[in-house]
Amino acid sequence: MAANEQHYVLPLPVFHKPVKLLIVVAPYYKDITDNLVAGARAVAASCGAEVDLVEVPGALEVPTAIALAERMSNYDGYVALGCVIRGETTHYDTVCNDSSRAISLLGLQGACIGNGILTVENREQAVVRAEPEGQNKGGGAAAAALHLIALARQWSGARTGIGFRAEGGHQA
Repeated sequence: MAANEQHYVLPLPVFHKPVKLLIVVAPYYKDITDNLVAGARAVAASCGAEVDLVEVPGALEVPTAIALAERMSNYDGYVALGCVIRGETTHYDTVCNDSSRAISLLGLQGACIGNGILTVENREQAVVRAEPEGQNKGGGAAAAALHLIALARQWSGARTGIGFRAEGGHQA
């Protein structure tokens, strides 16, 4: 059973410059997303990251909010949080697939995003995954965003050769 398996977790990165994270949450199942947010905030705080939080109506709006922030603000990374529980219609599949695809596309365009939108069969699965003292998927999403920020900072000054780039490397 997957819940009893041991998984390797990367140590959190160390940053030499401040990190600014935006948590975007769809609080449709507020008790569950409150736990996701608590886990994300705790992991971000352990790395010294500054965190802002915005709420959107649903999981489909999470990637749009991240895209807007990426274009119009100055965040280093993003944590996408929400919960989609399977219902009686195909709407579940649409919300899961489209929100995940949009977040992936934003990531491929360079946004540092940790995806913590739970996609589960029932409430009990969501509760177990959201618990900060349990599976802590909110914390895992924050950790993913922080790791991507560290990679982006590491690689931002790594290029050499022909071109017009500012001098000097960057540290995370």
